[in-house]
Amino acid sequence: MAVIKHKEQRVGVFIDTQNLYHSAKNLYKRKVNFGAILKEAIAGRKLVRATAYLITTESGEEKAFFEALQKLGIETKSKDLQIFAGGAKKGDWDVGITMDCIALAPKLDVIVLCSGDGDFVPLVDYLQKSAGCRVEVMYFGKSGSIKLREIADDYFDLGEKKYLLPSRPGPAPMDTVPLLTQERGPSQNVPAARAPNLLSNLRRPLDRVFIRRKPNDRPTKTKTR
Repeated sequence: MAVIKHKEQRVGVFIDTQNLYHSAKNLYKRKVNFGAILKEAIAGRKLVRATAYLITTESGEEKAFFEALQKLGIETKSKDLQIFAGGAKKGDWDVGITMDCIALAPKLDVIVLCSGDGDFVPLVDYLQKSAGCRVEVMYFGKSGSIKLREIADDYFDLGEKKYLLPSRPGPAPMDTVPLLTQERGPSQNVPAARAPNLLSNLRRPLDRVFIRRKPNDRPTKTKTR
């Protein structure tokens, strides 16, 4: 069945930030270009709400990253990382994303789910059959759920260079990634054309939030005589 997209469709974009981040990191050793993803998700239609879900850490390093996403027109929702008695840690937004999709479905024609998590298959099925929404999914195809791709009305593979930020020269980062997400603000319509122009503002906060360099990875200074 042909996928029909037109400018009057009301679109909601729901971004599973952790899923996309780790997929890009493991597959390509790169960071995610959220501006390009948002533009592709909107596809010239009416954006009702775009929300990114993250987990906060005690250090509070996520603030700059939140601000960068908000400048792109993406609202953020966050909750604290859970640490259990045995030392185990948990941080995911599966239930929260599901509840928001169901709550906003009556106000949307299209729901764009940016995640490759197969746990969302029942949600997609519900939104299609019970809420009457078309569901489009976007994720890195090499690491995402095949079933999620099959059940969705449209699937978009993010495995292209334009959806990844360019690699930056310098020492290799440590494999340390704090989990990241914030409280929803007011709904707003955001022109898709704004997203690429704000890309430069997103890179530096991402470096500070997601990457911690080794203490010894400092440039040496050469004394001049």
